[in-house]
Amino acid sequence: MSLTGSLRRADLHYGNGVQLHTASSGSVGELQSLYLCLDDGEHQGVGEVRINIAYLNGYAPDQVIAQALQAIDALNLHEDAAQILARTSTWAANLSMPVRTLIDCALHDLLARRAGLPLAQWLGAPTGDIRYASNQTLFWSPMDVFVAQAQAYVDRGFRDLKVRIAVTTFEDDLLRLRTLREHFGASIKIAVDANGQWTRQAAAKHLEALSGFDLAYVEQPIAAGDWDAIEQLARHSPVPLMIDEGLAGRADVDRLCELGGKLWAHLKLVKVGGIAPCLSAARQLAAAGVPCMIGQMNEGAAATAAALHVACASSPRFAELYGADGLCDDPAGQLMYANGAAQVPAGNGLGITLDPLKTQLIRSF
Repeated sequence: MSLTGSLRRADLHYGNGVQLHTASSGSVGELQSLYLCLDDGEHQGVGEVRINIAYLNGYAPDQVIAQALQAIDALNLHEDAAQILARTSTWAANLSMPVRTLIDCALHDLLARRAGLPLAQWLGAPTGDIRYASNQTLFWSPMDVFVAQAQAYVDRGFRDLKVRIAVTTFEDDLLRLRTLREHFGASIKIAVDANGQWTRQAAAKHLEALSGFDLAYVEQPIAAGDWDAIEQLARHSPVPLMIDEGLAGRADVDRLCELGGKLWAHLKLVKVGGIAPCLSAARQLAAAGVPCMIGQMNEGAAATAAALHVACASSPRFAELYGADGLCDDPAGQLMYANGAAQVPAGNGLGITLDPLKTQLIRSF
């Protein structure tokens, strides 16, 4: 079946008071999302990537859009979607990970809808609700907002909280963690994410100080790229370490597997190139005994749903699927967030349908 399609964009905003602010991103006012819609005449699929994440991958939004246009122009849309997906290694060889992810997700959604299955089950998950326990993130904010947001999450059943640290001083970070423990005790799980802001020497000292807070893990304590340094830290750290920015492709997954669980992994579709490579990496890590988290980049419902389906198909120890929680103008509708979990409505494919009238058309194909 030949395909038609369109490339679209939209800016998404939170309506629940959440303000994205991390040590690496600074304050972020909106999520800029890019959508690829594919239609085989009977079924429609959608892929989504967030494009204002240059602080992660170095690509400006206009660069991602330009490359997406070139990549889709180069596809043979007279081929069936299954054939295009099977040839991913050919057409995606020179593409950035965001553009690979965009096309990969749209193809997966379309093919799962054609098969009459939720995507997770098409990927091999057992039948049942597409639901997975997720953490929630506490971004940097004034202390009163920080505590109120934590209480709101706990009241909704989310007791797995990740705190963004290294924005101001380490003393301020310790105060926030101490406040959470004094307020909630052992009833919540706490992890922290330094977004690569510490030096190797500071990290070793800070990890010792953090050992008294019973943290689930410390994510990306030092900048990505120095594998020897992060491995050395992991060997001696009193707290489990996880890498995020430092995990960008197959070679990194292989290296983590060689370490056999001394260093944990945070997988994101937009970092590894889509659903297929993310699922493959998650299964490889599980076989090597490496604890893994499936996460996302504070993205809209379609992108977050894709990560949710991968989590249901791979059963990682951790999941970070909060990104669409509280969006007030998402053209792909709403995921459901309750009782500590994210869930998509019953349906085939992603279970999410894009409303094109709420997006800006870039080009039709």
